[in-house]
Amino acid sequence: MSASIPTAATASERRALFGETAQALETWLVSNGIVEVECMVPDMNGIVRGKVLPAAKLVRSVRDGTLKIASSIIVVTLTGGYPDDPDIAPFQDPDVTLLPDPSSLRVAPYFKVPTAVVIADPYDRDFVPVDIFPRNILKRVIALYAARGWQPVMAPEIEFFLTAPNTDPDIPLKPPIGRSGRAETASEPYGLDAINEFEEIIDRIYEHSEKAGLDLDTMIHESGAAQLEINFAHGDPLRLADQVVLFKRIVRQVALDHGMYATFMAKPMDDQPGSAMHLHQSVVSLEDGSNLFADADGKDSALFRNHVAGLQQHLPQIAAMFAPNVNSFRRMRPAYDAPINVQWGLDNRSCGLRVPISDAANRRIENRLPGADANPYLSMAASLVAGYLGMIDAAEPRAQIEGSAYRLARTLPRTLNEALDRFHHAKAVKALLGEDFFAAFSAIKLAELEAYQDVVSAWEREHLLLKV
Repeated sequence: MSASIPTAATASERRALFGETAQALETWLVSNGIVEVECMVPDMNGIVRGKVLPAAKLVRSVRDGTLKIASSIIVVTLTGGYPDDPDIAPFQDPDVTLLPDPSSLRVAPYFKVPTAVVIADPYDRDFVPVDIFPRNILKRVIALYAARGWQPVMAPEIEFFLTAPNTDPDIPLKPPIGRSGRAETASEPYGLDAINEFEEIIDRIYEHSEKAGLDLDTMIHESGAAQLEINFAHGDPLRLADQVVLFKRIVRQVALDHGMYATFMAKPMDDQPGSAMHLHQSVVSLEDGSNLFADADGKDSALFRNHVAGLQQHLPQIAAMFAPNVNSFRRMRPAYDAPINVQWGLDNRSCGLRVPISDAANRRIENRLPGADANPYLSMAASLVAGYLGMIDAAEPRAQIEGSAYRLARTLPRTLNEALDRFHHAKAVKALLGEDFFAAFSAIKLAELEAYQDVVSAWEREHLLLKV
């Protein structure tokens, strides 16, 4: 059951839905012996906010429609501030009503007391869904597909670093000490001995993820020092975005328990590659489940080409949705194996859009642009809405390339400032995702950019202090 209040629902219909949701929550919580619940509300940056309640209190609050939270948490900046715009963050800060989604219920394995997590959707005073909430943005895009008889399918791959603890932000991060008593000093892509250095942490991550019911596939050692990558099994984008949010929380907690940090920053260290969140995506028919990206003879379908064309046309305009921080653009450089454009090619990892070798049933495109730091709801929404626009416009992609895509022109923004400027002009996407979302997202990111500009960096002190 996935709770959602119809826009035109009557008061009695709303009460009935709250009651049904409360009953579904209670049944699951009791059967799993849950004592406390983390009610999570991921904000615009994907940072988990919310409340911790006794299980019985959560059920009563949902049944009564009294589970509330300040609406401002949706528009909090990374620095803990708010946009300087009363239309985005009104001074009176009214409450919103939270309606937990029972389908997102999972065990929280990082607590001693039996605890569950559930993701809640916010509703305004008229019980209308808060349209700028990132989870609702992804729902809106999925609904666009459903209206055409389509179902998007995704499989995220997320990279992250383990690091030694660091409490001084002026000191660069360093790789942690592994089982051997030494830190990694060289690139170890797919290294089995290297991944065994962190065997206890990896085993605990898998153990916690299994308890939480996450659909994990394989984990590998990536190119960076103590950099790991986890692959999720393919499935529904909304459910997978929910899982990514919880997975990040699990990984951070496990790392802390082992005396380390885990970071999903796009580029946490100067001399190491960045961390991505690659998105494998395809579209299947709601009628029969067939993959619409391949023809009956197994070749690329017209819809597949249209989808790729949409990615090529629109992703550079909405890069801020999958590269949302000033640090995000440090990753997008050829020297660190990250894409700089939206070229596409068969099994070509230098391209922003890679076509994995596959049979017709598994035909898909891999969007290699998003960073691990991106909000998974917005990153997936951006990738899917771009492909959707290409499909409905019957757009044609540029020719596939062979060889290095790095020899071709950069078409992605170089900075967050440039990305926000392009975002403002993304009219086709704005028409689908809404003016209010665009205004709120831009205001948050501009506020963060202003805060960043207030800081004088170590590089400036090093090269300007006594020279200019």
